[in-house]
Amino acid sequence: MEPDRKYPVGIQTFSRLREEGYLYIDKTDLIWKMTKESPFVFLSRPRRFGKSLLTTTLDSYFKGQKELFEGLKIMDMETEWEKHPVIYLDLSVAKRQPSADELRKTLMWLMNPLCKVYGSDDLETSPGKMLNGLIHRAFSQTGKQVAVIIDEYDAPLLDVLHENESLDAFRNVMQEFYVQLKANEAMIRFCFITGITKFSQLSIFSTINNLTNISMDSKYAAICGITEEEFATQMAPDIAMLAREYECTPEEMHTKLKRQYDGYRFAKMSPDVYNPFSLLKCFNQRDIANYWFDSGTPTFLIRQMQHFRTDITTMDHIEASASSFDRPTEAMTTALPLLYQSGYLTIKDYDRRSNSYILAIPNNEVRVGLTDGLIPSYTGLDGSSVQDGFALKFWRALDRNDIHAAMREMKAFLAGIPYVEGFKEKLKEVKNYEGFYEYTFWLIFNMLNVYARTQVKCAGGRIDFVVWMPDTTYVFELKVNGTAQEALDQINSNGYALPYETEGRAVVKVGVQFDRETMTVGEYLVG
Repeated sequence: MEPDRKYPVGIQTFSRLREEGYLYIDKTDLIWKMTKESPFVFLSRPRRFGKSLLTTTLDSYFKGQKELFEGLKIMDMETEWEKHPVIYLDLSVAKRQPSADELRKTLMWLMNPLCKVYGSDDLETSPGKMLNGLIHRAFSQTGKQVAVIIDEYDAPLLDVLHENESLDAFRNVMQEFYVQLKANEAMIRFCFITGITKFSQLSIFSTINNLTNISMDSKYAAICGITEEEFATQMAPDIAMLAREYECTPEEMHTKLKRQYDGYRFAKMSPDVYNPFSLLKCFNQRDIANYWFDSGTPTFLIRQMQHFRTDITTMDHIEASASSFDRPTEAMTTALPLLYQSGYLTIKDYDRRSNSYILAIPNNEVRVGLTDGLIPSYTGLDGSSVQDGFALKFWRALDRNDIHAAMREMKAFLAGIPYVEGFKEKLKEVKNYEGFYEYTFWLIFNMLNVYARTQVKCAGGRIDFVVWMPDTTYVFELKVNGTAQEALDQINSNGYALPYETEGRAVVKVGVQFDRETMTVGEYLVG
């Protein structure tokens, strides 16, 4: 029997979700604890991860809409249900403003509906002055402290991250706006600010020195998203339904969905978390696909990766301290903070002894979507045409263990790539020209949703490329200043294939020599 579910795809308003009977994964116990622990809270999470649902849940809670919470965990915790005036602002409408002056106007327009409720003053000629007036009037008219909830606080700033003049001007507007929150602390019961990235308190939030950042707090690691436990229990009927669609067992479907949408961790001691948007849309559509990237990889992210000349081949295993990725966005010296905060990298492990983290791409959906966004930027080709043309032929050749057909396809493909100027510059700069081909191989295999790693450590040194197919593991050594025979000899003499010979799959060793002039495969040998 099919589950009688209504999946809240595209619905981010808690009141509507509850009133219309949509599926809700109960987070109200964590929400209640958060509101009691600190009066000023900041949370960073990737896009489409349930931040807006969280903010609208807080909106309903502080408005005392008790009836919406019937049957949820918070009913055993909250006893007062005190009503507060709420100032709720969604700053996503302030994206892509052409100037700081237009940003000011947009923020004031955004607060206009609240002015109709609490009144306005002609002297309130800036966003900060208007917010200050709203807090004062809401407090005096109701006799209750105010709840201030700001969703997507960073939306106005993301597109100007490295346009210094524009960023400074926009930042000044936001400083004048946010300083009012600290100035009116006595009148604020709770302030919640959320977004994708983390800007430093001094540059954006000014004097809000009591803002508690819970983004990497283990207690709240699961406040957005769906945990493995929630998935396995509360969504068991949905897993079974999709298993029938795919003609597999529920256990097999669980594994498929885990590989596709799970894998996020947001703290040292964090459960694995599924992307809620993608998972719910998958059940709604009854199709496992890459939903997080319906609107494409954000252009601001691609620009920042190019600005910092990010080595994309390292994204499967990055060892880093917290200070290198959980840091203010405008203080970045690499794209790592933005990649982590945007959800393209996540925590995979934590070493308490060295206080270091291992970051990696979370799951298959992110891997394929990111690659699809990167291919045009690095090669000048459209990602979908690459996937439907060369990539599909190449994958089928590898899947039937025909390495010769695969390498013929690779040679033809590399010969036809125009390559954009930025990538040509990258080629000029790398000391080891083999890195150029590692980039290209990495993009290709990730687009195929094939697990591949570059510069893999082993006892004998570093393997250029390892590719895991369902029945075969391919070990590649790439040479520009050398021959295919030398590459194959290096695999054998250094024992590069030995770690994979006990995995129960065939192991194929491939030495590849590239022609630097034509930038394609010159010769290859299989061992």
